[in-house]
Amino acid sequence: MKPKFGVYFHIPYCIQRCTYCDFATYEKSQIMPPESYTNLVLKEIQQRKNFYSPQNLDTIYFGGGTPSLVDPQNILLMVSELEKYGFIKGPDTEMTLEINPATLTPDKMKSYIDIGFNRFSVGAQTFSNAQLKKVRREHTAEQTLETLTFLQSYGVNYSFDLLFALPGQTIEDLKLDLDQVIHYSPSHVSPYCLTVPDENPLAKGRPTDETQVEMFDLITQTLTANGYHQYEISNFAKPGFESLHNSLYWQDQEWWGLGLSSHSYSKQTPWGVRYWNVKSIKDYEKQIMQNETLQSPLQLPAAQFENLEKHQALTDFCHTSLRMATGLNLQHLTTKFDRETAQLVLPICDKLVKRKWLEPIPTGYRLTQGGIVLSNQVFLELTFMDKLS
Repeated sequence: MKPKFGVYFHIPYCIQRCTYCDFATYEKSQIMPPESYTNLVLKEIQQRKNFYSPQNLDTIYFGGGTPSLVDPQNILLMVSELEKYGFIKGPDTEMTLEINPATLTPDKMKSYIDIGFNRFSVGAQTFSNAQLKKVRREHTAEQTLETLTFLQSYGVNYSFDLLFALPGQTIEDLKLDLDQVIHYSPSHVSPYCLTVPDENPLAKGRPTDETQVEMFDLITQTLTANGYHQYEISNFAKPGFESLHNSLYWQDQEWWGLGLSSHSYSKQTPWGVRYWNVKSIKDYEKQIMQNETLQSPLQLPAAQFENLEKHQALTDFCHTSLRMATGLNLQHLTTKFDRETAQLVLPICDKLVKRKWLEPIPTGYRLTQGGIVLSNQVFLELTFMDKLS
């Protein structure tokens, strides 16, 4: 597989924080102006540009938060700063922008297209106004419909986030949401099961575990019947519209995360290093304003990186590979590690085949439909705790 590389920008601004959100985000009025945050990200690019070799970018992803709340000029500055140091976008670069309903205008849309964005991710969640109020989403179902119609008028590629297993939500409620999704026919759908701690107010009145499984089965059946392919556990796409950026995470590719709390993966060390930025906006500002130029993620504070050992890299490889419909490729496994290490994985996979959680395919193994539902148990079986030679 030809190596791919992408860049993720975290934009932490929101109109209002949702009750289920655990991302590093802030209401727009509670932190520094976007222009000041943009300057911090530009400095971060300057200081850490040597973490990766200059190269053409396969993907650029602006997530958050709500990037569509920020002036497009700030977004352009960040992309241009990358190019200044040899990280170049081209006509084939997948450029994604997360947006919330009611945050787009014709002027903004023109700017985004001029910058090069060719994919939009809509954080709609549900078409139920009652459910939107419960999770403190500021937009209404009507505004979602207007936004989807707006995007369709431009003929752009867009993805739709669907949140399910909400308090009080029934199978019939979910069917109504799915009817709207199918009507608008986005090229990509990402269903997310609401996950909150027991003490969170949204934990009360949620569907039972059995109903949640039934809901996911309904989503899978409905989307599959309407031309979508479940290419990853929680992602469905029409043929050719899979998210290239998210696929970097699951295909053992490098990516550079920029901005508050963003995570990155580099192959600068033998088994890879994962590193991340702090979650506090004050701490992030303090760290970046030290103006320290670094050559490697290993020069970050110890609490901000993990230099992987072989057994950890093997665990990650098995887990991320099996998230995808293409499954665990034994040739890729042997190439990254060695034949002896691959032999450690085979008996575990064969055992999981007997449980009907995995199924053999010409290239290796993949999750069965039942295995998708029980994927956490599958991953537990393929977690390697001991050091490998």
